[in-house]
Amino acid sequence: MKNYFFLLVFLISTTALAQKKPLDHTVYDSWKSIAERLISNDGAYIVYTVNAQEGDGELVIQNPTTKYKKMIPRGYNATITEDSKYLLCKIKPPFKDTRQAKIKKKKADDMPKDSFAIIQLGQDSITKIARLKSYKVPEKGSHYIAYHLEKALPDTAKRKTIIDSFTIKKDALVDMADSLIKLAIDSIKGNISKEKLADIINKTTNQILKVKSDNADADNDDASSNGNAIEGTDLVVKNIANNTSTTYKLVSEYYFDKSGNQLLIETTKKVKDSTSKALLLLVHLQTNTIDTILKRFNEGKNYVFNEEGNKIAFVAERDSSEKALQKFYKLYYYTQGQDTATIIVDKNTVGMPISYTVSEHAIIEFSKDGSKLFFANAPIRSPKDTTLVDFELATVDVWHYKDDYLQPQQLKNYSTDLKKSYTAVYFTNSHAVVQLGADDAEKITLVNEGNANWVLGETTKGNRVEAQWTGRAKSTAYIINALNGERKLIFKNALLNATPSPEGKYVYWYNATEKNYFTYEVATGIITNISATIKVPLHDEENDVPDLPNEYGVMGWHQGDSCIYVYDQFDVWKIDPLNKILPTNLNLPFGREKKCVARYLPLDKKERYISSTNLKAFKIFNKLTKINFYYCTKLNNDQFTTYKIIADSQNCSGLQIAKNALNYFFTKESYKNSINLFAAKWLPTTVDTPAGKPIQLSDINPQQNEYNWGTAELFTWKTYTGKMSEGIVYKPEDFNPKKKYPMICYFYEKLSETLYNYQSPAPTPSRLNIPFFVSRGYIVFVPNIEYTTGHPGNDAYNYIVSGARSIVKLGYVDSTKIGIQGQSWGGYQVAYLITKTKLFAAAWAGAPVANMTSAYGGIRWESGLNRQFQYEKQQSRIGATLWDKPQLYIENSPLFHLPNVQTPLAIMHNDADGAVPWYQGIELFTGLRRLGKPVWLLNYNGEAHNLLERRNRKDIQIREQQFFDWLLKGEKPTKWITDGVPAIDKGKDWGTKVGG
Repeated sequence: MKNYFFLLVFLISTTALAQKKPLDHTVYDSWKSIAERLISNDGAYIVYTVNAQEGDGELVIQNPTTKYKKMIPRGYNATITEDSKYLLCKIKPPFKDTRQAKIKKKKADDMPKDSFAIIQLGQDSITKIARLKSYKVPEKGSHYIAYHLEKALPDTAKRKTIIDSFTIKKDALVDMADSLIKLAIDSIKGNISKEKLADIINKTTNQILKVKSDNADADNDDASSNGNAIEGTDLVVKNIANNTSTTYKLVSEYYFDKSGNQLLIETTKKVKDSTSKALLLLVHLQTNTIDTILKRFNEGKNYVFNEEGNKIAFVAERDSSEKALQKFYKLYYYTQGQDTATIIVDKNTVGMPISYTVSEHAIIEFSKDGSKLFFANAPIRSPKDTTLVDFELATVDVWHYKDDYLQPQQLKNYSTDLKKSYTAVYFTNSHAVVQLGADDAEKITLVNEGNANWVLGETTKGNRVEAQWTGRAKSTAYIINALNGERKLIFKNALLNATPSPEGKYVYWYNATEKNYFTYEVATGIITNISATIKVPLHDEENDVPDLPNEYGVMGWHQGDSCIYVYDQFDVWKIDPLNKILPTNLNLPFGREKKCVARYLPLDKKERYISSTNLKAFKIFNKLTKINFYYCTKLNNDQFTTYKIIADSQNCSGLQIAKNALNYFFTKESYKNSINLFAAKWLPTTVDTPAGKPIQLSDINPQQNEYNWGTAELFTWKTYTGKMSEGIVYKPEDFNPKKKYPMICYFYEKLSETLYNYQSPAPTPSRLNIPFFVSRGYIVFVPNIEYTTGHPGNDAYNYIVSGARSIVKLGYVDSTKIGIQGQSWGGYQVAYLITKTKLFAAAWAGAPVANMTSAYGGIRWESGLNRQFQYEKQQSRIGATLWDKPQLYIENSPLFHLPNVQTPLAIMHNDADGAVPWYQGIELFTGLRRLGKPVWLLNYNGEAHNLLERRNRKDIQIREQQFFDWLLKGEKPTKWITDGVPAIDKGKDWGTKVGG
């Protein structure tokens, strides 16, 4: 009887699995994701958004203890006030409304607008305000909020009244015209005097002009409401503690000081009032008094308060006309007690370089102590010569071999270069101006929040050309005295990146050539190797590109610049910056012995250094199991001791801990379990006390249970070179080891660390939609690949083909039904593999390089960079110039081996690809076509390297399924596969149906 019972349970469970649906292309929008995540400072409330792939999302507020839960449809951009009492957010208009407005091609002002929501946490009521432009809250204050409204909608009732009156007046004009005709006839007949006729005509003319004037005024009203006039809108400042508010008109910009006691407001002129002026107002919120800081200016920019909020600085331009071709900005300064802001720097100020002016494009920044004001200046550029006629002038780019940057890169950086500026400092007490930056010290880093009397200056000038093939430029670094601008050289023309310590006692860097960290003591100028005694590598142990390996990085400095913490592959080292004390391993619980990578997670995003008081969090990645988790510690007597571990058999991510409580939340995920949010609290007893059991807050994709999902397993095998490798094998949920499945291999470089990553069935930019194919009965294999210099194609063959054949030996994969798919570097490897093996029955390559000899000198059009560095130093891994080792470029180029291809190949390469020039895809296509090989090329017009438009992403998912189903499952091919889509049918017939 017992055996019958177990047989019945087995049959029921098997039937349940068999009844699950495979994923199809209609399911995408039902899959959701968690986006924004917040926790209140008191830890009581957790806020997050749940977004649809396309459509309306929602914002969720939860209190895990009281079970309070409130959903705000379409809520986003949330903020919790400092006192943890209120939540503020925007509310998007319904997706369908925005879509319809786009279909009707409505103007920007007529598009549906966001709303503003105010929610008292723990309560159900919600206050909504329509037509929100933006909102702000102070960094620390909790009483005041400000929200800026869009332009008010036109009064349609008033408009109708005006139109009706126009109709009446126009009818009257017709009657006037008839009367004038009769009077003219009477005048000819002598029945009326010429004088009387002239008087009647004058009166009638005045009436006509009055109607015309009314019409013009109405048209002006329409123009203003349609956004043709630039005019500020209403700003509402609300005291949420007592529910009072004040509205300010014509506002264009607004800024709180840090404490939230003052609000700076910029207003515009009123369009129809020629006497109105632009104003800069300072509102003292607690007394509700207003100071006018500036009047009559054309434009103000870059407003900033000092730390205490008693000083303000900005740049403004007020002398030229609004349409002037050349404008000169000035630096303004205001401090409490002044009547108005005063000009402290202009182009004629002592200390300004000759032919330079104050830049309006750079940020302005007070030092933390308020003694310095950092701004920037820029060369005065000649105005455009308006006497020249554009269509009579040549349009030409001149490429010169001495240029620092190639012309395409210069053109890409054109707008940035026009705004280029150089840092200077104004001393608020002495009023002195000191120039710090220059074209040979273009990068300036402030030290100790600007309080230090020096800054770090860096330049790559003189070393930029070689970056074309090295991938990075050598730099020179200086200590620049903020008091007088004098420079002191730290290093010159070196592949180093200098950084100041938090309090400015040191400058430090990693030297990739010597594979060690160095410090420069600012007080003495002494340079010290501080890591030479550490025996384990501090650089990437798994580096497989022909370039110097990168360092693992710096965790941070201890308070007072007393020591620096640096990473090796697994652990953290504490190092004395003067090397007087030997470095020590912090011996965190999860390190090299357990193959666990420990990385510090700052819980305070503004943390400048590591102190001995706060809770510390580390994210741990187990390289053996591929699981991410967290643990937290306290730092006592400069030693870390474990406080509590958050561990799970799934990936943990997104840890946030409340500012004033031990409440926290994080997400968990695996391939089988969607990403969801969990909350918990540490019990405040001893460091070894377990945390409270995490409470699951969200369940965003319950519909997954209706579909045949899948599993993810780590798979290891021996490659053709004898090395062991690993990868991921994805199997359908209803997997039967006795069946033979088609398999698709997807790859890039190393992806096994994604074993526990959840993957939503979404139309992807280019990569394989793994859950989609697995659900529909495919095995998907994702192998790791390791590379040697000079032979990347053969390395891909060694790992991918050996891995695929190892899986075939397990018995559940049909060796005649294996496909491959890859994008970019993966696309290149697809193209190479089909020239070397007949194993694959179908191949799909996205943005592949076909010919390394032509790609070597090509341009990455998105950045304007030349591609030589990729081959000599980076991903393409040739490790030599085209002239030094041409045979390697030919060996690794699929184009030269196309006669060997027997696998049908689909290529996606788009004409706006900014990474791999699309002529590479064309070379591959035309070569195979010339040889009579089955090949297709999909060019999504105007699209990038990876598809950006969702409509195109959906389209390629359909075509990719049809392609692989045809070749690996024996399904009937669709029209685009059998016949293509002629240009005359473009936009009418997409060719995605069987037989047309």
